[in-house]
Amino acid sequence: YATVLTEKISDHVLKVTLNRPDVANSLNTQMGHDLYDLWSRLTEDAMGIRCVVLTGSGDRIFCAGADLKERNGMGKAQWVKQHELFERMYWALTDLPTPVIAAVNGHAYAGGFETVLSCDFAYTSDQARFALTEVTLGIMPGAGGTQNLPRAIGERRAKEMLLTGRPISAQKAYEWGLFNGITSPSEVLAMAIESAEAIASNAPLSVKQIKKSVRYGSQMELRTAFRFEVEAYNHLIETED
Repeated sequence: YATVLTEKISDHVLKVTLNRPDVANSLNTQMGHDLYDLWSRLTEDAMGIRCVVLTGSGDRIFCAGADLKERNGMGKAQWVKQHELFERMYWALTDLPTPVIAAVNGHAYAGGFETVLSCDFAYTSDQARFALTEVTLGIMPGAGGTQNLPRAIGERRAKEMLLTGRPISAQKAYEWGLFNGITSPSEVLAMAIESAEAIASNAPLSVKQIKKSVRYGSQMELRTAFRFEVEAYNHLIETED
């Protein structure tokens, strides 16, 4: 890929690195194509991958969001076409049966922060800051930010972030429950990999059914969700796993 590095760091764990360090790992059209292709391939159980760790190139910025220099040169039709690509890319990530853990090595803004929110869970550098800044540019989040953020931290905290566009610190993000762990920039990747290896060592069909049950069950009322869980459970009983 032109904008993304992939490295199989063990038999079943893949490290994916957003790799445009000269422009803060910002999302351009090519990165949209690269990530959409990657997430789509992983849906097909490619390479025996059981868990993915997603991080950014460098030690300061995970992803600054959309590449505004590219976008400023676009007409309306190009802008719409690009955003439709981004929508497909984010849905491919969200729908991926394989767990994805974000190792957030630095600041994540706008679409970069929405990428973190689309992962299953995340660890962060204690030097990072996070914001959904779209409101300050006369637009709004368009890759799940207004939906995933309230689900993660509650409506009132999410509204404060969304309506002010102000960044929050890694410590506050951790206290609010956005991250499962907080550590130094040099340790965040290792923390994520340790969890990825633990997930990859478990029965892969169980992992996928648990992820599916949590995701869809959280959108149902309790009795229906419980029945959905039992259906997922029953699919595992006679498997070789």
